[in-house]
Amino acid sequence: MNSKKVLKKAFLSIFAALAISSLSAIEVDRNEIQGAPGANDVVFRNYSGPHSVINTVQQIREIGSALGNQVKANPSNTGMIGAANRYAVIHAIDPSTKEKFDADIFIIGRNATVDHITNLRRIISAYLESAYGYSTKDADTIATFVTVYNAVYRGNLDYFKSKYKDIVIKNLSASIVGLSTNYEDWPGKSQIVIPLSDLNGGLSTIDTSLISDKQVVKSMQGEDDKGIDARKDMVDLKEREADNIQSKADEEQAKADAEKAKLAEEQKKKAETDAAAAKAKADAEKAKADAVKAKADAEKAKKDADAAKAKADAEKAKADAAKKQAAAKPNDEQAKKDAAEAQKKADEAKNEAQQAQNKAAEAQKDATEAQKDAAEAQKDAAEAQKDAAEQAKKTDEQAKSAQEAQDKADSVQSEADKKRDEAQEERTSIAKDQQTLIREASYTTSDENAMYGLRNLDDAGIASTIVKMNTKSGAIMKESPVSEIRGRTVFDDGEKFIAVAGSNKGNGAVRLITIDKRKLEMIDESAENISELSVLVEKDGSYYCTIQEGNDFYLGKFTNNLQKQLQSKVKVKAATPITITNYGIIVTDVNGAPVVLNPNDLSSVSSESKPSASTTSDAK
Repeated sequence: MNSKKVLKKAFLSIFAALAISSLSAIEVDRNEIQGAPGANDVVFRNYSGPHSVINTVQQIREIGSALGNQVKANPSNTGMIGAANRYAVIHAIDPSTKEKFDADIFIIGRNATVDHITNLRRIISAYLESAYGYSTKDADTIATFVTVYNAVYRGNLDYFKSKYKDIVIKNLSASIVGLSTNYEDWPGKSQIVIPLSDLNGGLSTIDTSLISDKQVVKSMQGEDDKGIDARKDMVDLKEREADNIQSKADEEQAKADAEKAKLAEEQKKKAETDAAAAKAKADAEKAKADAVKAKADAEKAKKDADAAKAKADAEKAKADAAKKQAAAKPNDEQAKKDAAEAQKKADEAKNEAQQAQNKAAEAQKDATEAQKDAAEAQKDAAEAQKDAAEQAKKTDEQAKSAQEAQDKADSVQSEADKKRDEAQEERTSIAKDQQTLIREASYTTSDENAMYGLRNLDDAGIASTIVKMNTKSGAIMKESPVSEIRGRTVFDDGEKFIAVAGSNKGNGAVRLITIDKRKLEMIDESAENISELSVLVEKDGSYYCTIQEGNDFYLGKFTNNLQKQLQSKVKVKAATPITITNYGIIVTDVNGAPVVLNPNDLSSVSSESKPSASTTSDAK
């Protein structure tokens, strides 16, 4: 028995160890496997088989770049760009409200052919790079988290309502919001929400905190490598974000300090105007009191002047009477003397009345001046109070400006601290996960303790993938990304596996492929298309399956390097069995009749001419 035969038998015996009865239909139910991903883990199912058309990475990224350039040209415009049936973006922004997030909604249309998460991330990355100026590395990091974020919250419209503005929500549908983990559900059923924090925010244009929340990180921790590389890149991005935001915070704090300095000046002026107003008010009150006193003094002086005048008038009347009596008695010396005395008193009373009148006039003048001074003082007090009120208003406005500036500075500083805290917390988490991986690696058994099997991916049993399992614990050690292995048959060919894989959906194709045993990733594919219903049979290091050319099918023989050796001229059924016997290879022709083909050239063998029975039977 040759070495390939031994390897094939060994591979099939490993399958048999999984307690499956049929060697050509080895399958494993994930729900029964120890170590399967948790309910919250996001595991993307990609199409990893052959493609009918293979696009370059640049061509794939150009899809996103074209969309991003349109947004870059009119970043303030809201609406859809691109082709809704292929790839499009709804740029949903509403500057009128600061509550919640704006968003870009990336649409995978029903005619889109993207079928691998890596290529989807490339498209989103190129979009972010073109639209918002991210570096390729940072855009790649954000694209990775955006896809996981949208898978975590797939279909959870209430969550999106709690985070996003109405302009975003009105464009979302609960049945398709987010991203399915199955590539088959992407076309026409995807609304990938990208949260926008600040269109002029540089590194902070996309809200990295939202797309890397605890649920997203927890999901990434369920990956084989715990998503460490992408998480490290996000930490690096957040730390640079924190540095940028810190610079803005320092600028805002400087502005706040300047506003506070202005406030101090205004407060000083306010103190001065308040003091001046208080003094003016006191002066006005004193002037008013002085005016009241002066008025009272004037009224008293007038009263005294009136009394003095009345006395003078009385004394004059007495003097006139005395003078009259003296005139009547010219020889009466006493009468003359009394008249002279009366006149003297009258003159004195008149003089006193004149003095009282002068004093009353002066008091009235003083009262008038005091009243004028009181009015001026009251006017000055009113002006001073007005100045104080205006200065108080200026001071209040400046206090408000200073507080707003400080609040803004505090907000920006808080954001910088938040980014820095998130980065530090995630660094700690990454360090713990790295230690866990190191410990797990030390417990990992060698390939001698590993077995390989097929895990069914659909109810029809059409699509399968290879799993590598620990023979002792039954835990999955690795799972192949090639998710479209057909016919439930894989052959071990040394360092690689050989299988028929792929799908004719979208840009896919069904071909014979090789899979690297260590990475479990596809290495190469045949140039020929293979029937979706083809079985795969191995004989002496060669592989037989059904080639498809248009609507016709033929038996093909291939090397282990996927080179076609032979092709039958006989047309066969798409699902023909392939039975290798000592007399030839039995297939079912296009009419449904069994036909024997010569293994040397795959020509039809007549009943009279049979090939040499030099080989042993190896039917499948």
